Amino acid sequence: MKIVPLTIPTPFYVGDVNVYLIKEDPLTLIDVGPKTTKAAKALRAKLAANGVQFADVRRIVLTHAHEDHCGLAKQVRDEAKNAEILVHEWETGHLFGRLSGDVHHSLMKRAGVPESVFNELQALYGEVNLLTDALEDGEYAPLVDDMELDFQSGSLRVIHTPGHTPGSCSFIREADRTLICGDCVLKRITPNPIISPDPVDPQKRFHSLAEYLVSLARLRSFSPTLSYGGHGESVTDFDEIFHRYIRAIDDRQNKIIGMLGDNGVTAFDIAKDLFSKSFDDGVHRFLAISEAVAHLDYAEAEGKIALELSGGVEYYRRH
Repeated sequence: MKIVPLTIPTPFYVGDVNVYLIKEDPLTLIDVGPKTTKAAKALRAKLAANGVQFADVRRIVLTHAHEDHCGLAKQVRDEAKNAEILVHEWETGHLFGRLSGDVHHSLMKRAGVPESVFNELQALYGEVNLLTDALEDGEYAPLVDDMELDFQSGSLRVIHTPGHTPGSCSFIREADRTLICGDCVLKRITPNPIISPDPVDPQKRFHSLAEYLVSLARLRSFSPTLSYGGHGESVTDFDEIFHRYIRAIDDRQNKIIGMLGDNGVTAFDIAKDLFSKSFDDGVHRFLAISEAVAHLDYAEAEGKIALELSGGVEYYRRH
């Protein structure tokens, strides 16, 4: 199976995003890049260098629905004469805008986020959302765990890997244990567990870090020989990355637990102290809050800390 990595520019601090051309019948793109003129031009040029045009694409598969990965899906589909778009059904909330609904407001309030900060973040992500086109019902087909994406020379197995987002998916070619895993495994950075409503019960919060650890262990069980991530270089030693991630998560857990006292503090308080150097930047502020919430959820679920609810806000303290 010919997998061709294509690096596409993004306007985000994370830098280029990796798009993967599966140069087999049916011609498939895994992720597409953000909806910017620069990204569309780069994707068009890099496909042309491989003898491919947008019109040749038959299938668009999304690892997850963040703007840097999914933004150009509609444009490519339209030029490709209605190529099929596939995305996990738990992921569609992200296609309609982060922080745009009442449930997002409720989640951020519970995390102790002041109203003024929420309004700033909502305005910021209102602009970020312009880098993708929302997919309506009927415009995509669902990715389902363990389904096979068939090609002329073999198949890719879908692995639902929730964590970074609820509907994040990875894809493995079991013949040679080659993995395409979006933002689930990245060589030089640890993925953020993004704060999200639970896809089964949107009034609850998705426990992103606990789910991510399960997903990471599941990917490890395939013993990948080569892992293609959504950003940066590929990974050839999955075990090294796995153990580095676990150490980093354990270190952050211990640090956050150590920040708690006998008096309750909110996830917002923890995020502000833990990421004080970058907290005033809008995107980093949202990621910091997400990180704090994810770790506090995990520590509370493991019985390491106590949680109290007061006035609709969650407060954490030592036992």
